[in-house]
Amino acid sequence: MLTTFPSSDLDIAVIGAGIVGVACALQLARQGQRVVLLDRQAPGMGASFGNAGHLATEQVFPIADLSILKRLPAMLMDPMGPLRLDWKYLPRAMPWFVRLLLNLRSNPFRRSVAGIRALNEASLGAWRRVLGSLGRSEMLQEDGSLLVYEKPESAPALDALQARMLAQNVPVQRWQADAVRQAAPQLSEHLQGGLFFPATGHFLDPHEAVTALYDAALAAGVRFVQCEVQGARLKADSVTLATDQGELDVPRVLVTCGAHSARLTEALTGTRVPLDTERGYHLMLPHEHRRLPFAVTSLERKFIMTPMSGGLRLAGTVEFAGLERPANMARAWQLQKLSKGLFKQELDARDATPWMGFRPSLPDSLPVIDRVCDGRVLLAFGHQHLGLTQAAVTAEMIGGLMGSGVEGLPDLEPYRLDRF
Repeated sequence: MLTTFPSSDLDIAVIGAGIVGVACALQLARQGQRVVLLDRQAPGMGASFGNAGHLATEQVFPIADLSILKRLPAMLMDPMGPLRLDWKYLPRAMPWFVRLLLNLRSNPFRRSVAGIRALNEASLGAWRRVLGSLGRSEMLQEDGSLLVYEKPESAPALDALQARMLAQNVPVQRWQADAVRQAAPQLSEHLQGGLFFPATGHFLDPHEAVTALYDAALAAGVRFVQCEVQGARLKADSVTLATDQGELDVPRVLVTCGAHSARLTEALTGTRVPLDTERGYHLMLPHEHRRLPFAVTSLERKFIMTPMSGGLRLAGTVEFAGLERPANMARAWQLQKLSKGLFKQELDARDATPWMGFRPSLPDSLPVIDRVCDGRVLLAFGHQHLGLTQAAVTAEMIGGLMGSGVEGLPDLEPYRLDRF
């Protein structure tokens, strides 16, 4: 047995200390649950450490559309493309991609959009509540975000995107070139304009956000054990977790370990979840401050630049290559090349640091948020690149599954495990 504390003192073990897991642990502790948080890394050191920092409430569409069929050859051939599929991983990835394509049919696609939109519409309010309760509202800058375009021939695509956003009630404004120059004067003069999303924002330091929630969770009684959960099994009235430090018996568990959640979920529920990972890269530029007032995305170059307290973070490249292959940091450095020409003066890449992390993605682009196995197993994973955006509202929904939640939260039906 784990000797750190007696298991009789626990109500629930939260497996995974990323932004979703830490937010859930805090929510449950505040509801009176005795919580232990388990992770093989320190809190926030997985995908939560290096995300783009963008509170992406405007991103209500699934991670792919039918154009992915046209892009598949480039995904396979271009190692530096914005969306890459590793040849060696192709056999393992194909079942996932087939399911993704099936979810692009009209009815499943509409269900995915509705499910993403419901979470995103509730996300900003949930973040305001939790950060306000910590006295740390300044960590989230609610100053909007901008999607820019460079080529005149891209204007019809931008107009079509605006129409699709408006049809989903996403607040969006069409900005001409002069509005872009006025708001972000360091951007290049050749930009044609863009779409501004006023109901978005960005975190000044995503890892600091995890740390703030974690500190509050500890203050609320959550206990953290750094260990690797290697297996799990249901018992008559409890759950046994096998860790590298021994076994732990708890009344219930919450699986929220991102891209690593499928194995534990299958062991506990018998359901094989089609979870894969988008390997995301970033490049952090520590000498770049005050270049941008808010997050800026390039339509043509397909990456995002987010101003943070530690500099400017370039992010957005996606690679499907599984959990085991080593990172290809050339993809992170490619982000610097993509930035060339977007500013009046080139970015300062001195002392830049590359990073790669795993985004957990399901083929319908919706997370699993559920309570199963007679209430002994709770699930909160699969948020793809919206984990930071949806973490606070997911925590409130998990709180609701445990009997005390916020009114007006999204209906759980689209996120149930039994959809697989």
